[in-house]
Amino acid sequence: MIGKIFKAYDVRAIYPDPLNEDAGWKVGYAVGEFFKEGNGAPGAGKPGTILVSRDHRPSAPSMAKALIAGLRAAGMDVIDLGQADTSFMYFAIPHIKGALGGVQTTASHNPINYIGFKISGQGAKPIGADSGLKEIQKIAESIDSTDKPAVGKLEERNLWDEYRKHVLGFLTPLKRPLKVYIDACNGMATKLVPEVFNGVENLTIIQENFEFTDRWAHEPNPLVAENMVPTQEGVKREGADLGACFDGDADRCMITDEKGEIIGCDHLTALLCDHFLKQQPGSSVVYDLRASKVVEQTIKQLGGKPARSKVGHVNMKALLRETDGIFGGELSGHFYFKHNSFADSGAIAFAAVLTVLSESDKPISELIAPYKQYPQSGEINFEVEDKAGVMAALKEVYAADAQMIDDLDGVTIDCFDNKGFWFNVRASNTEPLLRLNAEAKDAATLDSLLNELTPRLGTVAAGH
Repeated sequence: MIGKIFKAYDVRAIYPDPLNEDAGWKVGYAVGEFFKEGNGAPGAGKPGTILVSRDHRPSAPSMAKALIAGLRAAGMDVIDLGQADTSFMYFAIPHIKGALGGVQTTASHNPINYIGFKISGQGAKPIGADSGLKEIQKIAESIDSTDKPAVGKLEERNLWDEYRKHVLGFLTPLKRPLKVYIDACNGMATKLVPEVFNGVENLTIIQENFEFTDRWAHEPNPLVAENMVPTQEGVKREGADLGACFDGDADRCMITDEKGEIIGCDHLTALLCDHFLKQQPGSSVVYDLRASKVVEQTIKQLGGKPARSKVGHVNMKALLRETDGIFGGELSGHFYFKHNSFADSGAIAFAAVLTVLSESDKPISELIAPYKQYPQSGEINFEVEDKAGVMAALKEVYAADAQMIDDLDGVTIDCFDNKGFWFNVRASNTEPLLRLNAEAKDAATLDSLLNELTPRLGTVAAGH
């Protein structure tokens, strides 16, 4: 049963069945044993200190308590950081000397009846299926009793002053007054935004859904268009300079311009490149392989090194660290920063956008306009049984015209220089689906490409 709660990047499931306090204790004990065995951390084979924090969900306090009891039963000392956004943990692990890692109790943007654990190692490195989570699962599955005493110490610590200073280190003094409309989605931005951004000079924040409640106003997932509507309408109604919508655990942030138009995260990545490359000239910038061509072009124009990544936060973080990059952006709304342990932060992304906007007298729609050069399809899902066969056939069809075909993540076929288009097709890990992202130099070329690809990819899935 406990195996059902372990996913590729974290532990996550419906509360209380199958993920309940008993399972939470076992996860805690297994995490403690995993870190106690060393796994690259100092003091291999010895107990150490693990940090724990939690989000706003009704089940989070009891699940964090169970996790902590399991960790302490494994001999680990625990520092309870209380209620915090997920990126708070990425700051805290390297900030607290000697911490071996940390666990955030959260289910991110999932429905309110879900709960889970995001586990990070030393230096805030993510622990996923290929970096320790499978080992933690095996330990958890082997536990036959939760009747063990808590021997590790427990301490509570408040790091909000230090965290505020850390995030605001990415915000230069605003050079002009800015009014921002923020939808906290009844999630952890409800605490994050006031704790960090209240009192910032020249910044006016208009709040929506800034209450912790057992019934959210809407799903805390800004990737779903309908969840962005309150932000879009609020920006226009209040005459704000921009809008921001955070996801449930506030590690993602989506931005709208002053007209309420959603800004693509690839275009926002391109906009922020100049700001970050000035801090570390010639650095790499990591980007999602689904991103617009304009991202790669912008990085090169600014003297940076484009670093194209597989989709997923574990992959983005690993490549940013590997290349010692300054910054990275993903279409999902995750933005990554070298000086944030190479990890993602919705708060830091928001601070960077405010900085760039305040340094210009133009509205953000005009700042982003130069990067909206090429028409994009968005992600379209197709129902396909033989996913590998379809992708192999695409390679054959486009082999003669492609300047580049690769298998970094699915198959990417780039015919941009000679045919004016490129596209990526990725297979779902859990469903008989292929996911298409395409871009072209003009709308006519994109339409022609989609008409050509659609019969090769199968049936468009419901909702597209």
